Amino acid sequence: MKNIAILCSGGDVSGMNPALKRFVEYAKEKQLTPFFIYDGYEGLIDNNIKEASYSDVSGIITRGGTKIGSARSKRFMLAEFRIIAKKNLDALEIDMLLVLGGDGTFEGLNIFYKEHKVQFCAIPSTIDNDINGTDYCLGVDTALNVIKTSLDAIRDTASSFSRAFVIETMGRDCGYLALVTHLTSGSELCLIPEIEYEFSSYTEKFKAQIKNGRRYFISIISEGIKQDAGEVAEWFERDVGIEARVIILGHVQRGGNPSVQDRLMAYEFVTNAIDALLRGEEKSVICHEAKGFNFKSIEEVTSKKKVLDVKLLSYL
Repeated sequence: MKNIAILCSGGDVSGMNPALKRFVEYAKEKQLTPFFIYDGYEGLIDNNIKEASYSDVSGIITRGGTKIGSARSKRFMLAEFRIIAKKNLDALEIDMLLVLGGDGTFEGLNIFYKEHKVQFCAIPSTIDNDINGTDYCLGVDTALNVIKTSLDAIRDTASSFSRAFVIETMGRDCGYLALVTHLTSGSELCLIPEIEYEFSSYTEKFKAQIKNGRRYFISIISEGIKQDAGEVAEWFERDVGIEARVIILGHVQRGGNPSVQDRLMAYEFVTNAIDALLRGEEKSVICHEAKGFNFKSIEEVTSKKKVLDVKLLSYL
């Protein structure tokens, strides 16, 4: 039996635990011995690697986060620690590796492969949805639903007062979460890093809307824009003339009960990834686009910045 291991790296997402469950069950179905690498690349360096059994994944499909932990490893950026990581895999005769993570995780994985030729398949797993080459990353649907629930509750309060609410989503330099939230929430303003904006282009329009009966505003902004949420609120009060409040959703967006969509995507991502490794894929990232699942080289995925759907952007 060949040995196969899985690790989670970078920010956690809801969908990782369903992926771990499918990993153990499908690996055993394919006559592979599954191993968990705890705490990401840090655990790989520290040899925190254990064989996984059915009992390890019992009941975890409903839980957010990741049972095996995650981390951002500065040590893995150094060649000396990557050598240790490879020795740890060799000692356990682990031939194949599944890695769940985002851009930073993939960049480290690419270097690791070039140095040590460890066969791997990477699964895009980040709520930012900022991985080039894939339309969908694991955890995105749950994050959007957490934001939706929060926003619906905020709207109840906003509608009771003459106020503007400035709600900041995560996303780093990618405005996907803010953009989709805007389009599906009916908010009045959306500011994302991908689109240049000036407050002056909104001021008179919003003043006119107040005169015509608008009592409140919902503004969705991505954390990567040039102004912070406080500055947007100041503009509402100073120039538009309406009291404003700031809501930073923060890490609440990472957690929560995984949605049906993320459970299904976890199942399919892992199944296709293991099949690809057994076929001999060496250094691929499993991506999901309109045409379905496909595999791209790690170099292709990490060499370009993700570009948002032009059609979605046109709605702003």
